[in-house]
Amino acid sequence: MIGKDEFGDFCLKNWREGREHVYVCWCCLTQGKVFMCHIKPGFVALVTVTLLLSIIAYTYNFSLRPVTFPLSWFNYANQTKFYNVVSEGLSGKRNVWNFFTKKRNETSNTETKPTASIKTEDNSIDKYVAHPRNYHFILDEPDKCKQDPFLVLMVPVAPHEVNARNAIRSTWGTESSVQGKAVLTLFLVGLTGGSEAQQKLEEESRQHRDLVQSNFVDSYFNLTIKTMVIMDWLATRCPQATYAMKADSDIYINLENLMSLLLSPNTPRQNYITGYLMLDRPVVRDKKSKWYVSEKLYPEPMYPTYAQGSGYVFSNDLPEKIVEISKEVMGFNIEDAYVGVCLKRLGFALSSPPDPSQFRLHMGQYKREDFLKIISVRVGSPQQILNIWKDVKRPK
Repeated sequence: MIGKDEFGDFCLKNWREGREHVYVCWCCLTQGKVFMCHIKPGFVALVTVTLLLSIIAYTYNFSLRPVTFPLSWFNYANQTKFYNVVSEGLSGKRNVWNFFTKKRNETSNTETKPTASIKTEDNSIDKYVAHPRNYHFILDEPDKCKQDPFLVLMVPVAPHEVNARNAIRSTWGTESSVQGKAVLTLFLVGLTGGSEAQQKLEEESRQHRDLVQSNFVDSYFNLTIKTMVIMDWLATRCPQATYAMKADSDIYINLENLMSLLLSPNTPRQNYITGYLMLDRPVVRDKKSKWYVSEKLYPEPMYPTYAQGSGYVFSNDLPEKIVEISKEVMGFNIEDAYVGVCLKRLGFALSSPPDPSQFRLHMGQYKREDFLKIISVRVGSPQQILNIWKDVKRPK
């Protein structure tokens, strides 16, 4: 062991002799004397360069961290690679869409199967692209209408809502002939958001042959896109049908009563649409509301009359006309009101049903006799649809 004085002398001695193996000596305080350490210039330069590179690397890494937007059309953006594809889209229009895949796994060195995704230029709520030429079918049933159905029921539903689809398949969706007229029921979904969910959906499609899927992000905000894709499918895949109905997955439909309405001699077969009519409805400008629509998307303070979106019936000449006029109508995210705006632009007035009480938004306490009279009503859950169907169909 050497003392402080000896250690200081050791430092000075080695510094004077230029010993190359001594780079740093501790600063020592002994008897009021300070022995200064000597640091080689090359060592100082090395430490300085290392420090600068560390700062640069840290700053660069931080700047590349992904930013999460509160209103994102597709929340896998920071995990995906995009591949643009130009193809013939819906209605035979050219469109640009893309595939996305998960980034390559660093450990397994594998990539997931590509899944179709919408290409968007702007995630802003002030820009809403609803025309179906921007989208493409992933799953399709183009031959379903070869048997010339009289009525086509199109059900927009979320990809994961298997129970809702199965409930409809077991109840009103199972009816293929009503009062001697052919009826067809199909489900329309958007993107699943994952390869496993997509595989399950494809298996369901192979089993039931009643699914149509397009490459838009399936969300509440995109219901107008969903509805316009339905309209385009009807116009391009099933123009020979006489009537169609857009029906949400949580409603109960009495097809006997619906068919009686459509077969009535007073029911037009062209330019006809009816349901629960929404009159003099103001546009919601509260940004906290899920029904918010900006003035940029729809500047008028009131909507024109439109049919409430849970279930409305229309002659099947309208889909093509609505799709065509939608090129001139800026899209916004309230799907039923948007259809009403398109109809107003076309100059068509909605028809009030002969008995407005047959199109119901909600029911109170369940009464069998009420469900024997209605055409459609929202009931809330797949199990309720099953229970009501069983009770309504039982012998009197």
